[in-house]
Amino acid sequence: MSMEKEKKAELASLLKFLPPVEFCCVYGSALHPNNYNKSTMVDYILGVSDPMQWHSQNLKMNRDHYASSMVYLGGAKLITQVADEIGVGVHFNPFVSVNDEMFKYGVVRMHDLVEDVLNWETFYLSGRLQKPVQVLVDNLDIGNLNSVNLKGAISAALLLLPAKFTEEHLYAKICSLSYMGDLRMLFAEDRNKVKKIVQVQFDLFQTMYKPLLEEYGAKGLLRFSSSDGHQAIISQDCGLSVARSLVSSLPSKVRSQMGMKLGEKTKLSESGRVLREVVVGSREEAAECMRGVLRRKVMVSSARQAVSGLVAVGGVNAIRYLANKMEKAWKSWT
Repeated sequence: MSMEKEKKAELASLLKFLPPVEFCCVYGSALHPNNYNKSTMVDYILGVSDPMQWHSQNLKMNRDHYASSMVYLGGAKLITQVADEIGVGVHFNPFVSVNDEMFKYGVVRMHDLVEDVLNWETFYLSGRLQKPVQVLVDNLDIGNLNSVNLKGAISAALLLLPAKFTEEHLYAKICSLSYMGDLRMLFAEDRNKVKKIVQVQFDLFQTMYKPLLEEYGAKGLLRFSSSDGHQAIISQDCGLSVARSLVSSLPSKVRSQMGMKLGEKTKLSESGRVLREVVVGSREEAAECMRGVLRRKVMVSSARQAVSGLVAVGGVNAIRYLANKMEKAWKSWT
């Protein structure tokens, strides 16, 4: 068995202890090529068709994965309600110990996952899927749908970048999109997080984005020149027509929110459909407006999910999780 298959089989070991899922991916530090630290939590996103039914089944199999308060006060129904009505539809079980390894898994409704990937509804899971992940189960071909998410991420990053930049700068800008406005970055996250993610996972980012960058190059939106290292120097046209093209490539939810601020105009497509376009007066104005829309999305989602997490995992685990985050944050500041 190759190293890659061996690693994948090792990451999939948690799934043997859980009810079946429609989608599963691993994200975060577990994917770092040189990560051999068994004490760090391995992070999972699990997509299921019916969260209440899934949690009900999982409570029979793994009651100890949940906070006892949630189990006794309302079980699967309460767990799902807290995720949906307080959070952004994701319930996390952290500090799950299986075979001397520590796991954290988040459970989300497949419909909500698809909506976020395609439209940046909450920009919570879509932001995670813009960074390298290891997909272990994909019954509904989310991997293919995610190309829409990645194109949107490139377009958003290009709007915020200057005329000339490196590949590393591009991936860092993409990576930073889902942290803009994240309240945790103020006090409970490593302030060098984005830089570290990109440097350690550079090859994985390249594999993810290279086909799409070539597509943008073929359309004349980007030009590439080689550099001393293994990354390209990229140039882009910062003209108004390209800015309009980039805005039109953003997910519909973001475009409609930008349209409310900058104005919209309608035009007929070749098929006779009425299309709504954001009025782009200048590249800088469009970039600033988009930044504000994404910042607000991230701020609302991170705040809702933080409160949901505190309620769902119980006091002891919440303090433990926050302490871990704070320790990383303080190390990066000092």
